[in-house]
Amino acid sequence: MLRGTRAKPTARAKNLSYSSTKNAPRRKVSWAWKVVVMILLAWMLCITYVLSTSSRQTDENGGKTPSAADEESFKDNHKADVSRVATSHQHLIEHIPYLPPHASVPNGAALAEATYSGKDPTIGGVHTILQRFLQDLHKSNRKVAAQKIQNRNELREVVFSEYMQYVKEHILPLDSAYRGRSIFPVREDNSIFMSLAAFRDHLLGETLKQAFRKAANPSKIFIGAIVQNCFGDEYTCQTGRQVIGKDEKGNPITKVSDAPPDANGIEQFCTDPLYKPYCEAGQIRVLYVNETESLGPAVARYYASKLWGGENFYFQSDAHLRFTKNWDEEYIKEIKSANSYPKAVLSAYPPGFSESDPIDFEGDDHGARLCTCTFSTSPVEQDIIRINSGSSCSNPKVDGPTQIAFIAAGFFFTHGNFLRDVPFDPLLPYCFMGEEIALSMRAWTAGYDIYAPRRNLIKHQYRPGRMGLPKFWGSVGRTYGRDGPGFNTHMQTVMLQRIKHMVGYPEVSRAKIIEGGHEEVLTDLEHYSMGSERTREAYLEFTNIDPATHQCKAMQWCNRCQLK
Repeated sequence: MLRGTRAKPTARAKNLSYSSTKNAPRRKVSWAWKVVVMILLAWMLCITYVLSTSSRQTDENGGKTPSAADEESFKDNHKADVSRVATSHQHLIEHIPYLPPHASVPNGAALAEATYSGKDPTIGGVHTILQRFLQDLHKSNRKVAAQKIQNRNELREVVFSEYMQYVKEHILPLDSAYRGRSIFPVREDNSIFMSLAAFRDHLLGETLKQAFRKAANPSKIFIGAIVQNCFGDEYTCQTGRQVIGKDEKGNPITKVSDAPPDANGIEQFCTDPLYKPYCEAGQIRVLYVNETESLGPAVARYYASKLWGGENFYFQSDAHLRFTKNWDEEYIKEIKSANSYPKAVLSAYPPGFSESDPIDFEGDDHGARLCTCTFSTSPVEQDIIRINSGSSCSNPKVDGPTQIAFIAAGFFFTHGNFLRDVPFDPLLPYCFMGEEIALSMRAWTAGYDIYAPRRNLIKHQYRPGRMGLPKFWGSVGRTYGRDGPGFNTHMQTVMLQRIKHMVGYPEVSRAKIIEGGHEEVLTDLEHYSMGSERTREAYLEFTNIDPATHQCKAMQWCNRCQLK
């Protein structure tokens, strides 16, 4: 049969396809059935589409992605809603490159020199200074690791000496140039700077998307992200210590395995067409840190504080969060209603979530209060003061936010002047515990009152060891050829003396620190210690803490919401 010609229907085909006149009513029924079938198929397709969008897909991290309607609404409402603040503020004109990792700021050398002068600071100059510090520290770590020092005390002294050398060369001159003043003028425009310290964090990208998607004013959100990743450039990445079973006694069996390079949450965010405009507008400021130079949350938060560009409010948190709608407006309203504003800090331990939970969070009215503490009995934490949550407010008639005793490092919200009054301390490497009591005392003695927000507007993923996620102390050990957390704990033993001395532990006096050969831990402590508005002794009395007996006693005023 020739292509393009139609085959002549057979008699049987004629009988099946084209009925005689006698069969005309039957032909009408056949066409009616075809119409019914087509309608049913269309209806089934619609139901399938609705179910697929309403149930939502599971994303690569196990969580649920936002619905298409949610993102379309965001796109329609905010397609032109990006910041244009850089065009009117000279110090923000030179954007920090967000990709690829470790990219340098154009003309960075000149910008850094002008920033060091104390007269012409730019965000690009600050970024260049931090990047130089990290580059030198990376080279130093490789050099020290190659020496394969076996004695852990000797190794500790070498590692600490190298760190101090580069802090004195790069970091302390920057802080000295702007001591007692803000490096940039505060813009009283309701803008918010978010400090996000992310250690090998697979939820950073989704956290950023939620922060912008749920914000009432995304054009006023600015991010300072410290992305501490294993990039897989010089060695094979590894997992955290994962539980793979139990022994005959029921104890967990753990294993560290090889892993691919970490996902880059900045790339996930900034290559998404919905969010890329915010990156292009300079609202995402990122400092990439090799895993080998990750020295704990206190140092990472110091870096993040340096990426602040004059925003009205300062919001510090971890990089694994979920947000309620209009969280930005709600936090601003709450802090402005505090009696001590602008010298007020909102803080709490947010409620937790797991990645299998629904991704949308509506907020709740059961904010826990940071009203208790304890002196840790863990040999790792060495009697450092740990902050704990109390109950919700026991006075339902109270109007407005009321004071609490402590600041949580994982979430606080305050005015931008906080960075001038309570500058972050770059000399707390290797410390996991201790930053919260130090931050609380320093803020309160600088004249800031601490408040519990009355509503929870964010959720936080708490990460116990059984989750098997990487921890910075494991990276510190591997960097110097020592598996496990032991070497970081050995380093922390020395660095905690800085905090204990500041808090007032009688057994950690200046004389005893010097006698132990660790005088350098007190470097520039006068600039990162108590404020001048109230005394350390007044804070200890206010919070009922006794460093001499290692006791935290009850604070009746705190859970009763008696102080405004």
